[in-house]
Amino acid sequence: MVNPNLQVSDAKMELANRLFFRLYQCANMLHKTGSRAVEAEGLTTQQWAVLGALSRDQAGAGMSIGDLARYLMVSRQNLSGLIGRMERDGHVAVAADPHDRRSRVVTMTASGRHVWHELARPKIRAYYEQILGDFSINDVTHTLHYLLKMLENMQRLDQDRAGPGDDGAAS
Repeated sequence: MVNPNLQVSDAKMELANRLFFRLYQCANMLHKTGSRAVEAEGLTTQQWAVLGALSRDQAGAGMSIGDLARYLMVSRQNLSGLIGRMERDGHVAVAADPHDRRSRVVTMTASGRHVWHELARPKIRAYYEQILGDFSINDVTHTLHYLLKMLENMQRLDQDRAGPGDDGAAS
């Protein structure tokens, strides 16, 4: 006789494999189709995320590179290259933190605010409407709930495995 607990475990692992593969595919398609949605503005999905983070009220005075990396859950190394390109394009400015000269603060420039608010956001909204058009509010709410639950579990795993000097930001 087959152990029913083992069957349930095997079924859950098969579903988990499918779920994580679909998340991987969604991440790749978000990058591809999302970047296409804002390419006329010279943005990628990564730059979209940076401008979105910097556009929040609580980031009005800018964000340190470390805080921005933690918020976006990327490595400082990956963020540095991205910020450098965005600074070159005039979307952000980087300056020494007046409170901690060792830290650098990233702020959105007037040009970056224009690109974000006037050009990119309407296209992002249209992108969301295309992707989520057949989702109900409940569908979106439940999806967000489960993604946040998975994210919390991944963050806990990341913190459990973080070594000394590791800021816990994934790449």
